Amino acid sequence: MIPVSERFLSLLQHQLSQFVDSPQLRSLVVYVAHQGTAGPPSLLPVGQWPAQGCHLPSLAQDSRLRLPDPQRRWLPLRHHQRLLGAMQVESFVGDWPEPLLLRLQSVALCLTDALLLDLEQQALASRLERQEQQLRLLVHQLRNPLAALRTFAQLLQRRLGPQSDHRELVEGLLTEERQLNRYVEAISELAGREAGPAALAAPQPLLLPPSLSGPGGQPLAEILAPLLQRAAATAALAGRPWSAPAQLPSWRGDSGAVAEILANLLENAFRYSPARAAVGLRLDPAEAGGLWLTVWDGGAAIPEAERSLIFERGQRGSSGRQLPGTGLGLALARDLARELGGDLELIVPPRRIAAELPDQGNAFRLSLPPAAPPPA
Repeated sequence: MIPVSERFLSLLQHQLSQFVDSPQLRSLVVYVAHQGTAGPPSLLPVGQWPAQGCHLPSLAQDSRLRLPDPQRRWLPLRHHQRLLGAMQVESFVGDWPEPLLLRLQSVALCLTDALLLDLEQQALASRLERQEQQLRLLVHQLRNPLAALRTFAQLLQRRLGPQSDHRELVEGLLTEERQLNRYVEAISELAGREAGPAALAAPQPLLLPPSLSGPGGQPLAEILAPLLQRAAATAALAGRPWSAPAQLPSWRGDSGAVAEILANLLENAFRYSPARAAVGLRLDPAEAGGLWLTVWDGGAAIPEAERSLIFERGQRGSSGRQLPGTGLGLALARDLARELGGDLELIVPPRRIAAELPDQGNAFRLSLPPAAPPPA
């Protein structure tokens, strides 16, 4: 098996064929260093000029080529201390013109860079393939405990009965299990998707895969209710004030994406604000049937110098650098908001939005476009 790609071989033949106007040269052969299972690496021939030549053995099998010869030159293809290969040049004469040597050296440098990129690309592809196999295995194994969680929750729901005070908590467990299954299926889709040239293009907005985005015209209230239930449970467990909207909105649209935005904002509010600070969600009607949703907290204000930085990928505010996280939540939230036709902005303090909100802390206001019409 040739240890280089077809693209490298095509470039190699193009580079070697330019010496057709050099009558001094008899042949050129390019070798690639190949490490076998044991012993030192050997040099395997991968291309030659003229193309119609004899069979080329590896250098380890042809000791004659190692002997000094005034009509033979070896040009190493070396990157720092690593020998990637070599170019063997045979001439009809022993006197090598300087312009010819410069051309040969230039081709050797070009082939060195191309070979290095080719080998790095092959190593990267191999590593990605191993990671994809491991990811598929983990996704497969993750489905088992999720199925068990669903079964246990359903059994508990039956035993509690319809009038139990704890039934709402079990229903919350089932809702979260369904959401986890959506994430597992989305990861499974991504793991099976082939990476083409588009994967190497400039970074695109950080958006959800289609399986996590909801259909157009989906009622937001249906998805928002369990999200508010989760936030209330989180606040109750931590013993901190929680303020929920008095009623759910009638807005329709890509409610799955809106829920992902709010989930990120609420998680940040609970994680980064002080332990006893209040957290809340406020809904306000906007122009032309749009909607404003504001997640606020009563903690310390984000420093002014960081207020635009925190919306960039991988960037986090100074208050959260010691906590686990990736710095992608706000970048994802803003990308999704703009994809929906709205936006996400930070307003400090929350009282700038409404007089009843705290006069310290942070407010992230999500603006949504006019609601989609209800289905016919």
